[in-house]
Amino acid sequence: MTGRRSPAPRRLPLSLRRGPVPWDRQRPTWHEARPGVITAALDRAKARPSGNWYVIGGSREATPDRPLGRTVAGTEVVAWRDADGVLRAGPGSCPHLGAPLREGPVRCGTLICRWHGLALDGRARAGWAPYPAYDDGVLLWVRLDEAGGEDPLPRPVVPARPRPADALAAVCTVVGRCEPEDVVANRLDPWHGAWFHPYSFVDLTVVDTPGKEGRDDAFTVDVSFKVVGRAVVPVRAEFTAPGPRTVVMRITRGEGEGSVVETHATPLGHDAAGRPRTAVVEAVVAASERRGFALARAAAPLVRPLVRAAAGRLWRDDIAYAERRWELRSSGRFPG
Repeated sequence: MTGRRSPAPRRLPLSLRRGPVPWDRQRPTWHEARPGVITAALDRAKARPSGNWYVIGGSREATPDRPLGRTVAGTEVVAWRDADGVLRAGPGSCPHLGAPLREGPVRCGTLICRWHGLALDGRARAGWAPYPAYDDGVLLWVRLDEAGGEDPLPRPVVPARPRPADALAAVCTVVGRCEPEDVVANRLDPWHGAWFHPYSFVDLTVVDTPGKEGRDDAFTVDVSFKVVGRAVVPVRAEFTAPGPRTVVMRITRGEGEGSVVETHATPLGHDAAGRPRTAVVEAVVAASERRGFALARAAAPLVRPLVRAAAGRLWRDDIAYAERRWELRSSGRFPG
């Protein structure tokens, strides 16, 4: 598709499936989903640099009057916006007596501790020192060099996205008992889509995989998004892993060409039973050349909850996949 102009979008994005088959009669994919291919792609992803940057939430979660609190890799983090709207971040525990700074209000860009009034404007003070923070317009990031242990990068590796003025973005977060690699492995297994998510995907074929000579490090998939009955939206998509905790699905042909779904896995720490906990922060950044898409952008406050609900339904399944993978790995029973 490189160097070719995309064809004009069809009048209607929908197609009618011809000869649909029941779920249990679709073509099995287990013989194609080779564990070695998934593991090799996962290992390559884990070897890529992150610069110690972690996603902590969506850009809309840091408001002018309320901070955002997260625990990342066992480190308590608080983030807020200063008087100019710039993202600030640092330790979430007050250096005075350990109060949770996430419970403090923000007044004129200053975070105020509720226990004794220590005021933080983002600069080092009273033993509190900031962490590097970044707002890419869709997601919020914080850099934790001690937790990451890599050579730090000045900015996170942000995947290419549609232009903000032409796109609609929504962010969904779920938490599971697993490690980030289990989340990434789930996304690097596109073969499970139509079997595990039949309410959303049908007619899925993996047409290319990484590792072939001259091929990009991507899984290429033809799949149809289910609408209602036999009505579907067929697309071609590519899955890539630009970092150790990130997988990007990009639509390369069909309705919404150029749209992306970014899946970011952020380690949180361990629960009381010693099991790892990971937050999956997924950003859907949709774009379309259709005239009607402008109406969708205008109605973004109504559309975003629907997008989050759809993503959340998929992740109720996928987090179970990731949790099961971790359970088997941690007990030495994982067959891959």
